[in-house]
Amino acid sequence: MSKEKYQVDEKVVPIADRPPSLLDDKASDPKAEVDVSTTEIGEVFTDGPRLIDLGHDGKERPIDTDVDYSTRLLSLEDDPTLPIWTFRMWFLSLGLSCFGAVLGQIFYFRPQTITVSQLFLQIVSYILGKILEEVIPGPAVNSRIRTPDSRFWRFMNPGPFNLKEHVAITIMASTASSSALAISIFAAQDLYYHVRPNAAVGIFTLIGSQLIGYGLAGEGITRSFLVYPTFAVYPQLIPSVQLFDALHRGQAAVMQKKRLKFFWIIFVGIFFWEWFPEYIAPTLTGISIFCLANRHSAWFTRIFGGAAGNEGLGVFSISLDWAYVGSGGGTIGALFTPLSTQLSLYGGCLVCIIAFCACYAANTWNTQNFPFLTQLLFYKNGTEYDQLAILNSDFTLNKDKLAVQGLPWYAASQLLFKISRTMYIGAAITHFFLWHYKTVYGIIRDYKNKECDDVHYRRMKIYREISNWWYIVILVITAAISLGTCYAAKSGLPWWAFLLALLFAWMFVPIIGTLNATVGYAPSIENMVQMLGGALVPGKPVANMYFTMYGWNPVTQALNLLRDLKLGQYTKLPPLVTFTVQTIGTIVGGLLNFVIARVVIGSQREILLEVQGTNVWSGQQVQSYNSDAISWGALGKPLYAPGTPYAFVPYMLLVGLLFPIPFWLLHKKYPKVGFNLVFTPVLVAELGFLSVGINSAVFTRFGVTIFSQYYLRKYRATWFRKYNFLLSAALDGGTSVMIFVYTFAVGGGSGKVIPFPNWALNPPGNPDYCKRLTK
Repeated sequence: MSKEKYQVDEKVVPIADRPPSLLDDKASDPKAEVDVSTTEIGEVFTDGPRLIDLGHDGKERPIDTDVDYSTRLLSLEDDPTLPIWTFRMWFLSLGLSCFGAVLGQIFYFRPQTITVSQLFLQIVSYILGKILEEVIPGPAVNSRIRTPDSRFWRFMNPGPFNLKEHVAITIMASTASSSALAISIFAAQDLYYHVRPNAAVGIFTLIGSQLIGYGLAGEGITRSFLVYPTFAVYPQLIPSVQLFDALHRGQAAVMQKKRLKFFWIIFVGIFFWEWFPEYIAPTLTGISIFCLANRHSAWFTRIFGGAAGNEGLGVFSISLDWAYVGSGGGTIGALFTPLSTQLSLYGGCLVCIIAFCACYAANTWNTQNFPFLTQLLFYKNGTEYDQLAILNSDFTLNKDKLAVQGLPWYAASQLLFKISRTMYIGAAITHFFLWHYKTVYGIIRDYKNKECDDVHYRRMKIYREISNWWYIVILVITAAISLGTCYAAKSGLPWWAFLLALLFAWMFVPIIGTLNATVGYAPSIENMVQMLGGALVPGKPVANMYFTMYGWNPVTQALNLLRDLKLGQYTKLPPLVTFTVQTIGTIVGGLLNFVIARVVIGSQREILLEVQGTNVWSGQQVQSYNSDAISWGALGKPLYAPGTPYAFVPYMLLVGLLFPIPFWLLHKKYPKVGFNLVFTPVLVAELGFLSVGINSAVFTRFGVTIFSQYYLRKYRATWFRKYNFLLSAALDGGTSVMIFVYTFAVGGGSGKVIPFPNWALNPPGNPDYCKRLTK
């Protein structure tokens, strides 16, 4: 039995006294301890393994537990004297926020859901920060033009571009770069209802809806268990934090120089490589041996195709495009998401493939009348449903017109997606109470009387914490703005339904937030909110859109706030700085989201209305959001009423509530088998994983996952600790830079598409040579 201990500052903390690890692929020995000095915990740049890295056999042990993530991968180094509020910080934060907001809104209209990678903004801001370090006059020795040592010149250029400036810039820019959910409402109204919201109403709706989640999540109790403790790891942050360390800390260490060189080589290499699958040779996005063998089979396209949007399931396709194999700027990545999380995801994906094919082959719900993968609504004969034909002039349901038109139909793939996301809500609730409730309750109970023992949190105690009143003020102000714009926009959403939506969002922040903080996964609760909105405010699709925005978007924004606060804790950025840059970034992003969305919709309207779109532009996200608003908002009662084909869908919530219980009981009876590693909310959420977009990378991503999170982590533990997460940062960062350049150079972001000539690896039609099934 190991006699090692984890020593944190002056205090020895046995592992058994810590919240249980939610990342482990094997349970930690509750009696195991590791005796290590605080200094050694913080020294992550040494050439060889430290005592903390070694197991009882003298070999480096894998990164298994939350404590491993916190102490063996991340540095504790901090310099409280580093200047943060500098000209460089403000100039680059605001500039990159504008840049990220424009890029993020363009990405919203791409065929696959891609967000602006935080790593991309992190790399760009570092390069620009080092340039400004050299060219701006200042009193620092590094400045080319020396100036008197005055307060003004220290503000302009206080010295080397530092870690805390860099983190603040990255947080503000990444906050601004997310496309606001309100854009989905405005785009749907423009494309399908021919209504353009007033600019003032639109902008204030964006600001209010984006900031209101900060008020819900910022109170001290939420931060006490979703930011401060060690068990709140946020594995999706590890590549970014390691990159910050590599760029700013331990520069004299030989190992750090090797890691930095490794990063830039991979970064440059993937930047040049991505021009092939993204532009020159799109076939590399999904090489399908089956489609090459049979180019005229519709079933081969449905099963083995996937290199084009809404084409097929991508079974056994080989993807050499890191834009799809990697995280795509999201929170799930093959190189950093824990293995147990990803195996749960791919378990759901396997069921998804079987279910999609079985339903289509059996013509369940008349699905053969519709495209295999689509987000649109249809008449039973397969023609696209005319949603305006069932609505009054104020966009409320007209029952007489509905009787003439009949109820719409879904493709089976879209219906199964809805079923999975309905089950997920129930599974998330039960999973939270079965597995996490005791830990969370203990933290909340001791919130005022017992200090958190996380090593990073204790280092942050020298910085003033943000008062709860700041977040309460934001909540009150943004709630008032949002309620006012609901009426100004004539949304049809009554005040009481608005308040219920906020209450629902507040209830789900701890449930979804715990999953996000521990296993790096937070599926959307959108479907459940739409269902609730349809029941509370029936017959009003536009009102349902607004109810969804205020019942779901605050949860998303709250999770973003909590994630960034954890990033600040890992990098020792004062909470006041994090709060300020998040708020400003949100406002800047909302303004530019509105402008860019109008430009794209105006120039690409016809393409955005098509089922499959192009490999550059697609309206799949708007189509899905609008279809949901019609099906739940206008038709929630008649479409899901008893006796209809879809009557069972709301009851899948109850199935989801029961789903985690067998795994929990089996774990209690057979604790060593690993039933605790089946994350049931993740599994059921992805039963509709392949219902949209480009799916050719799924099998390749699974292979990369096994190689990284199993083989490297277990059998190449030292290389995994030093390079794995940095590799993820380099691949995602280089790919993001390439996509930006591509989008504006030849991809249509500047208003003109310059297609690459057709050749063997860039064929007309589907890039993988599968039969084209839709126009």
